[in-house]
Amino acid sequence: MGASWPYPFWIAHRGAGKLAPENTLAAFRLGAQHGYRMFECDAKLSADGVPFLMHDATLSRTTNAAEKLEAGASATGGDHAWAELSQLDAGSWHSRAFAGEPLPTLQNAARFCRANGYALNIEIKPTPGTERRTGEVVASHAMRWWQGASVMPLLTSFSQDALLGARETAPGLPRGLLLETLPDSWLQTALALGCVAVVCNHALWDSARVETAHDAGLRALSYTVNDDAAVRRLMELGTDGIITDRVDLFSPT
Repeated sequence: MGASWPYPFWIAHRGAGKLAPENTLAAFRLGAQHGYRMFECDAKLSADGVPFLMHDATLSRTTNAAEKLEAGASATGGDHAWAELSQLDAGSWHSRAFAGEPLPTLQNAARFCRANGYALNIEIKPTPGTERRTGEVVASHAMRWWQGASVMPLLTSFSQDALLGARETAPGLPRGLLLETLPDSWLQTALALGCVAVVCNHALWDSARVETAHDAGLRALSYTVNDDAAVRRLMELGTDGIITDRVDLFSPT
């Protein structure tokens, strides 16, 4: 394989899996309490270009936007300015214990991770139609916020356009190609994008594919792994990282 890999094997999905409201600092803190030293999160852009954490294109599942925003307002997060998004409750949907938890900006996550020595996997999750720009903005901000850091964030995306935007803006940041399936061209695509890793559905890895990735200098990572049998299989295959919801089940130490 290529250069040494600076990231932990265990990565907490969206902060703390399902134990806290996903993509919030409360989730990061809970994941850290379970011993995790690397987190995965989703980043997209507000209408005025602020990178913030959210998985879905729409606000309905993980915020109180339906009651907070004006009637008839767009449900798409990327259609709203950060001043509006920052007022939303991103915790009550999960449980009363997290009521009032705000949406964090990517800068909030960067500050938390850098202050505590944690690594971050930023999945670039563009609002449809903004793929290239989201990759450019996320990469530009990440390069600035992690300036001088010994371990830079790992930027991943299912969107090739987002990864191209990230590469052109901040070529020094490591990138990974996210895949739900492994088409015949998966290796060529990852290499053409200048990626250091392929991150795919864990069931897709077998010994031949792991060997192919490693021979090409790529790391083999998996999402979202939540049971013992799958973990054992991936470890036996020699994969390089596991993204999990079960921060309460798997000890990363």
